[in-house]
Amino acid sequence: MDTIASFFSFITTPVSWIIVQFHSLYGAIFGPDTGWAWGLSIVSLVILIRICLIPLFVKQIKATRAMQTLQPEMKKIQERYKNDKQRQSEEMMKLYKETGTNPLSSCLPILAQSPFFFALYHVLNSIASNDTIGVINERLLESAQKAHIFGAPLAAKFMDSSDKVEALNASLTDVRIVTALMIVLMSFSQFYTQRQLMTKNVDTTVKTPFMQQQKMLMYVFPIIFAVFGINFPVGVLVYWLTTNVWTMGQQMYVIHNNPTPGSKAQASYLERLQKHVVHHGKTRNRRERAIVKAIVAKGRDRNEFERKFINGLSKANLAAQADGTVTKSEASAVATAEDGTPVTVTPKRQQPKRQSKSQRQTGGAKPAGGAVPQDNSLSLSKSDDEPQDAKPAGAAKKATPKPGSGGRSKAQSGQRKGQQRPKSPSKK
Repeated sequence: MDTIASFFSFITTPVSWIIVQFHSLYGAIFGPDTGWAWGLSIVSLVILIRICLIPLFVKQIKATRAMQTLQPEMKKIQERYKNDKQRQSEEMMKLYKETGTNPLSSCLPILAQSPFFFALYHVLNSIASNDTIGVINERLLESAQKAHIFGAPLAAKFMDSSDKVEALNASLTDVRIVTALMIVLMSFSQFYTQRQLMTKNVDTTVKTPFMQQQKMLMYVFPIIFAVFGINFPVGVLVYWLTTNVWTMGQQMYVIHNNPTPGSKAQASYLERLQKHVVHHGKTRNRRERAIVKAIVAKGRDRNEFERKFINGLSKANLAAQADGTVTKSEASAVATAEDGTPVTVTPKRQQPKRQSKSQRQTGGAKPAGGAVPQDNSLSLSKSDDEPQDAKPAGAAKKATPKPGSGGRSKAQSGQRKGQQRPKSPSKK
């Protein structure tokens, strides 16, 4: 570790200068030789570095999501050229170039803060060795050696011997307890950060090898931190624990407000957004409008949670627009209740009046007077141009209404049932 830290000795002067500036601020409040002054100086160094790395963190999120969407295509390339590694690499690089993604972008925040981490390790190791470094002179070196965090010196390590710990005016038991507790918290924060990323912010609709890699890192990273943590000084443990807590909080904020499409976090976010939009009747800020605009632009490519969101707005008589705004649906009308509150009323669909069988057969409605139209063209007798002697003998008898029948003939009865073809006269 000392050899690696020596490669970043060029940045030890800026790092030591930042720590000294924060120490002068906190030393005026808590005292220059206290662990609070030096510990908060290290915490402030972490916060300053992480604020500067926020643009890289945003780029990391975009790169990670882009890699998730490319996983199905990458899997196809691996299966297609599984016997030709060179062609496989060429196709992978071509895919990265076409989509504008970079696999190393997801590691940018860790790579960017590595020089500061090793520079801080070099500074604290020099304090433990009683050597001046950077802008830390002999007076500040003596003050840093007196600083204890919960009884553990700033430059003490878990694996230090009792003689070395006693030289720093501390007991080995206090050093072991404090460093062990910090290593556990550091490993747990790293595990929880990776776990919430896997369980809440991963697209569950696509099963890719990338998810298996992330799941493996969820268990590997805490073990790595625990192994290397026993060789870290207390000040470096403070630095790494602070940056892990910052990463965990930053990840929680992103999951809550800008989740990955198709993830469980997106389902929760769209539920909250739907309640707010329905309650207020509009999108409240630019971020909400951007989310609604992106969902509308997807069209048929929306996932299950996005379709549910759009359907929920429709049930509330709201319509999402292409610019991200939400308006009242045209099919809804607004009425006023007795207490003066507006009530959304949707007009009922008018059902057509049911027609009778005769109306459906004749294709017309029944007259207003209730009379049944008589069709003079329908008759059981033959037309006038035929000779009268051609009529059958029983034709007139059949057409004559029987007494007591109310004067209703069979022809008239047939007209109620519908239009019928006249029967042809039987031949004798």
